[in-house]
Amino acid sequence: MQPYYQITAEQAIEALASTSQGLTAAEVARRRAEFGLNMLVAAKQRSKWTILLGQFKDVMILILIVAAVISFFVGEHIDAYVIIGIIVANAVIGFFQEYNAEESMKKLQQISAQHAITIREGVHQEVDATHLVPGDMVVLEAGNIIPADGRLIRISAFKTQEAILTGESHAIEKVIASVQGNDLLPADQLNMVFKGTVVANGSGQMLVTSTGMQTEIGRIAGLLEQDATITPLQQRLKKFSKVLVVAIIAISVLVFGYGLLRGEQPLAIFMTALSLAVAALPEALPAVITVGLANGAARMVGHNALIRKLPAVETLGSVTYICTDKTGTLTRNEMSVEKAWAAQESEDLLSYACMLNNEVHSDQHGRLMGDPTETALVRHAESQGIRREDAESKYPLLQTLPFDSERMRMTTLHAYQDRYLLLVKGAPSRITEVLQEQRQDLLDQNREWARQGLRVLFFAYKIIDQRPDPLTLEDEHSLLFLGMAGMIDPPRENVIEAIRDCRTAGIRVVMITGDQPLTATSIAERLEIAGTRLIKTLTGKELMDLDDAQLQAIVREVSVYARVSPEQKLKIIHALQSQGQFVAMTGDGVNDAPSLKQADIGVAMGITGTDVAKEASEMVLLDDNFSTIVKAVKEGRRIYDNIRKFIAYVLSCNLGEILVIALAPVFGLAIPLLPIHILWINLVTDGLPGVALAAQKAEKGIMNRQPVPPGQSLFAQGLAMRIAVTAILMASAAFLLQFLAVRHNMTVPTQRTMVFTMLCIVQLGNALSVSSLRQSVITAGIFRNVPLLLTIVLTTGLQVLLLYVPALTMLFKTVPLSTDSLSLTALVSVGCIAAIELSKFIPGQKG
Repeated sequence: MQPYYQITAEQAIEALASTSQGLTAAEVARRRAEFGLNMLVAAKQRSKWTILLGQFKDVMILILIVAAVISFFVGEHIDAYVIIGIIVANAVIGFFQEYNAEESMKKLQQISAQHAITIREGVHQEVDATHLVPGDMVVLEAGNIIPADGRLIRISAFKTQEAILTGESHAIEKVIASVQGNDLLPADQLNMVFKGTVVANGSGQMLVTSTGMQTEIGRIAGLLEQDATITPLQQRLKKFSKVLVVAIIAISVLVFGYGLLRGEQPLAIFMTALSLAVAALPEALPAVITVGLANGAARMVGHNALIRKLPAVETLGSVTYICTDKTGTLTRNEMSVEKAWAAQESEDLLSYACMLNNEVHSDQHGRLMGDPTETALVRHAESQGIRREDAESKYPLLQTLPFDSERMRMTTLHAYQDRYLLLVKGAPSRITEVLQEQRQDLLDQNREWARQGLRVLFFAYKIIDQRPDPLTLEDEHSLLFLGMAGMIDPPRENVIEAIRDCRTAGIRVVMITGDQPLTATSIAERLEIAGTRLIKTLTGKELMDLDDAQLQAIVREVSVYARVSPEQKLKIIHALQSQGQFVAMTGDGVNDAPSLKQADIGVAMGITGTDVAKEASEMVLLDDNFSTIVKAVKEGRRIYDNIRKFIAYVLSCNLGEILVIALAPVFGLAIPLLPIHILWINLVTDGLPGVALAAQKAEKGIMNRQPVPPGQSLFAQGLAMRIAVTAILMASAAFLLQFLAVRHNMTVPTQRTMVFTMLCIVQLGNALSVSSLRQSVITAGIFRNVPLLLTIVLTTGLQVLLLYVPALTMLFKTVPLSTDSLSLTALVSVGCIAAIELSKFIPGQKG
């Protein structure tokens, strides 16, 4: 059958087998059994056990579990306990984050009205809104939350506020007549009302056409059931983990095989190979990432951004596109008079007309209630020094002809001294047709303002001697032009600067809105969304005619999408993601929720945002300020940099250890590291400095870089070369120290103690070096990371204890070093650290 908006009210009643007296109790019961309750079906919730077990599916976690088993097998229980602690802490944090994020569909149900006034068997009765069925007659008044989707049957000055569903900031004037057109968006179905929206003005009666999941809001709820997207860091770590597993197994097998060929004891070389496998594994990586993300999330709260899911912090640093809603995000979601122009010597009267010719009232808290357009006029009058009490005293209201969608005017009659003042406001074309003289210049001015995205209202008046009794439409003639007011939902402060910052950081900002193309394009021009380029706009109707391939061909050229549906927002995000872009989506309405969830990171408004939008997002802006996103992007880039620094640090250290153990026999030297030495280095020098690196401050110019390309490896920009060069320098220093020890006729235990100590010191120096990958530590500032410096001092102190405390020397198989051997160790260590720092300037190592 035809959509309900295309047929008359009578035909809609007939199609739903209802009557003006409503349904009978028996019929309501039958339909409730057929259609179910008028509520949204909650998404299938995962059990607590499912969420908890899901924390152990990550490749890196599985590797750590294997490492813990190996550590127990080789007798290194302390290392095994540390690894298990990391696994448990990671699982606990991840569990609570995901469990709290499972509530999005529950919040959708809170939008529903709790009760509704229905007409059943000719009697008005209040019922639970969940018990409504298609065919029910529902009475609507100003302030009501509409309980279901419905076709309007009767209205009086009826307007609805549909911003949460359509994105339009002003109230929508509704009609009774059928509306022609196929596949119209909800915003264009002017004789329909929708569940969850609000009656802004007037009264009416609707015929329920859809309930529950069949409503527009239910359809959006269905769109929310999507698989979660994988963050850039998760994608990169997944690839990294697979490569690492293969490399560790290969190295361990080679070391074991080579040891057997050299005639080593099978058990001894097997334990060395296993220890090496554990050493090669950066088991502190999950802890460092978790600490880094948690630290970033805590810092973001200070910038008014609440991170709901920790990986979102890093994802922001990789974002290449920000797709943003207009209403409430870039703009204030509050209509405001931007321009007003009065006829000669009529400025005061225009201000009084703005204050008096409306149906605005104040609630108990003094807030203005009513149509957003009319409240904007009242605020404008107040800004001109007009008080409502004074205006009503000077021009007492006598009668009103309410606004209606056919004549598109509103008239109020006021006492004026011993005469009467008639004030009329309305659509420009409808006001000019009732003026004493037709003026083309006024319509030209209207078109000019409209091109600037303003919603224009004309005002007219006349003074009469006799009071009309009653006031009729015939009195709206022979009027004098009073003035005009142009309104717009204005941009938020600091948004232009934030968009410029995004452009500098290589991030494209795209507006996606349900508002009209002219208004959207005008706001986009003000905000410099396209920079110096011409703004290319695409409407929902044009989008409907494009297939996926056609959209992908032009998606990166478009800066504004107007009059689009929730499904089309998803389509746009899919098109960008299919081209390898990482997309952030901002919004505040129910209509934004599906795209917030689909985007790589969803950003909801904390003040004006609906609960649905917040629950579908990864980040909530507590101040509703778009510019806060720029601060979040900087934080994300800082964290990604720090994770790469840790990887550079730990892999270069681990590779250095591997080279030392694997090549020492080749050079005719004793294996300089025992399993206990490897595990100590891995535990102390990898873990503590790694956590300290996670708190490293952002490097200079971090927001002047382009976003990290989506497909780029963690080892790009010369990081792989830096890891290799550092590892080679460490191994070379170890061999040099051992050669010198041999030449000085030092014992093998002394050689091992010297190399063991040198590697500990050099790795701590390496941590300080990688704290700045793009410039020298001296230039960047040694004291930029005090926790790292304290960690270096603490770890060095622990290493000294291992050399001179008898119980520890026995446990770690070390010997006290003499002054000469200690001096030689320190000299080689300092030289190696200096070489590592100087290696930053080798071409191709940008970091």
